[in-house]
Amino acid sequence: MRSVVFDVGETLVDETRIFERWADRLGVPRLAFFGLMGGVMARGRPLMDAFRLVKPGFRLEEEVAAWRAEDPGTPADGFDSGDLYPDVRPALAELRAMGLNVVVAGNQPAQARAALEAMDLPVDAVHVSEEWGLEKPDPAFFERVVRETGSAPGEIAYVGDRLDNDVLPARAAGMATVLVRRGMHGYLHADDPDAKRADLVADSLTDIPAWIAGRR
Repeated sequence: MRSVVFDVGETLVDETRIFERWADRLGVPRLAFFGLMGGVMARGRPLMDAFRLVKPGFRLEEEVAAWRAEDPGTPADGFDSGDLYPDVRPALAELRAMGLNVVVAGNQPAQARAALEAMDLPVDAVHVSEEWGLEKPDPAFFERVVRETGSAPGEIAYVGDRLDNDVLPARAAGMATVLVRRGMHGYLHADDPDAKRADLVADSLTDIPAWIAGRR
């Protein structure tokens, strides 16, 4: 193993505050909004369907632009170091200390790269899908991961909270995979029979260094 690549949302970043702000913005109780998100995901529908159930015709880019225009100081759908899960820094630091190439690459808008870089995480590179013009689960996304890391697919572990976007397409690309059991997708997907196709189902990112050490 030479490289470990991490997804962002609910892998590194706890999205709770983001969705709470969206519930407030849309004028729906937070508990109801979280319930809607869980409901659409359990039915295999896109997460954005929860937004559209609350506000028919919802368009994410338009809503974010309007939100920021009305309140320039709002973080809107952004995040900062206060949203990191507590295991992120120690796990990434341990992986780098093992001599591994540690990279962030997930489905995120362009501005997310600046937010991640401002956190001064112990990583070698940060990449986001909008700048690549590619989104998971497109196989081309994982081909780009291979090029950016400079490692062969079999030398890469991809870490994420979803089967559909992370584990299954990364495995199809020839990578080792870690499913992180947290967040709405993570808990739901860890209970899916396809979770057995992940090389590791982890409750914490701090489980990963020992797992990699055991593969060497």
